[in-house]
Amino acid sequence: MTKQEVNLRDSAVMRWSALGIVAFTMMAAYFVNDIMAPLKTMLESNLSWNSSDFGYFTGAYSFLNVFLLMLIWGGLMLDRFGIRLTGKLATILMVVGVALEYYGITVKAADTTMIMGHKAGVFFASAGYSIFGVGAEVAGITVTKIIAKWFRGKEMGTAMGIQVALARIGSQAAYSVAIPIAKNTSLSMPVIVGFILLVIGMFAFFAYSVMDKKLDKQDKFIEEEEESKFSFRDVKDILINPGFWLIALLCVLFYSCVFPFQKFASELMVNKYGISDDIAGTIVGLPALGALVLTPLFGSVVDRRGKAASIMMLGSFMLILVHLIYAIPFLNNWLIAITLMIVLGIAFSLVPSAMWPSVAKIFPARQLGTAYALIFFIQNIGLWGVPNLIGLILDKYCVVGTSGNANIYDYTLPMVVFTGFAVLSLIVAYLLKVANRRYGYNLEKPNISK
Repeated sequence: MTKQEVNLRDSAVMRWSALGIVAFTMMAAYFVNDIMAPLKTMLESNLSWNSSDFGYFTGAYSFLNVFLLMLIWGGLMLDRFGIRLTGKLATILMVVGVALEYYGITVKAADTTMIMGHKAGVFFASAGYSIFGVGAEVAGITVTKIIAKWFRGKEMGTAMGIQVALARIGSQAAYSVAIPIAKNTSLSMPVIVGFILLVIGMFAFFAYSVMDKKLDKQDKFIEEEEESKFSFRDVKDILINPGFWLIALLCVLFYSCVFPFQKFASELMVNKYGISDDIAGTIVGLPALGALVLTPLFGSVVDRRGKAASIMMLGSFMLILVHLIYAIPFLNNWLIAITLMIVLGIAFSLVPSAMWPSVAKIFPARQLGTAYALIFFIQNIGLWGVPNLIGLILDKYCVVGTSGNANIYDYTLPMVVFTGFAVLSLIVAYLLKVANRRYGYNLEKPNISK
């Protein structure tokens, strides 16, 4: 590197530009991830799905990641072969998966073909969503390692917060536009929109790879990595670290109270609070909208003030209040529903802004890809199991009537289940704070080096 050449990481313009490019890819991924959630009732009416079918489809996102360990292999690949190759393959998988999901949605309801005990359309849509899930999760850990690479010793919490916030914009857009698009065009059109965004996101990541390659040539990051290169022995070191298990358990419990809940929440808004289905998705997307401002703000607090472990406890406690009040049958005013979604958005911003930078404090750089992959793997167990559980509960215990070809559900019991997960997340967050004092993870200290 010449004396006049500015290191890309030290250039604020370049590191924030790199963040913006990969954040767009994740924003497209989150749009696709949530685009089907508001359409649950329409899937029942138009394609003869039921809640169990919807739960199976939603859980399929994590099926390959959990049962074929694809996410773990992706993490190992990330640490062994690097960001560029892993990220490119991940974006390609997302595009292929959504194409298959589209095919499943276009299978006619009259087709009674059963595949592995499921309707043909449900099976193909779920298979595509599962392939997409592999790509999305591997892309997620890749982007997280990218941020750790570009922002180490700098505004890492803020950067991760902004990335999460932009991803939530994708979620909010999906919840807001899914039903209007489907009603005015076709049930499959929202998936087509997601496919187009993902193709653009794939090319965006390929463009980022040029920047990443240049950084590797001029920066010492890779040289340091090679001096202490990842080995499979590092997996053992990760697994015996108490901080890993506490972060992983907090992750799976917290996110099991958020993402699966949001998949069913549009129907909750309609059935319990009498909110029109045209705007129910927008209300469910409020946490994503709030995250646009709050996650970078909280990330900046963690960067400059620290207190990550305490922030994770606060977010978990707020989640308990949200689900507990949703579970109370007679509190059915629409203003309560909106208020709780806003509180959920605050909790949803607090925990990620503190959790993900904390992983970079607990593990060295050479282990980060695998550590994130293992944490995401455990998270995916919840993202697979909880939607299936909620769908089963709804079909067996919560049907209280019908409207057209769709069932009407009482969501009290599912919300009690979510409340239980939230209570467990608070307990684990407290244990993480205790472990931080015992093992010296420095989670309560600021991220920015002085």
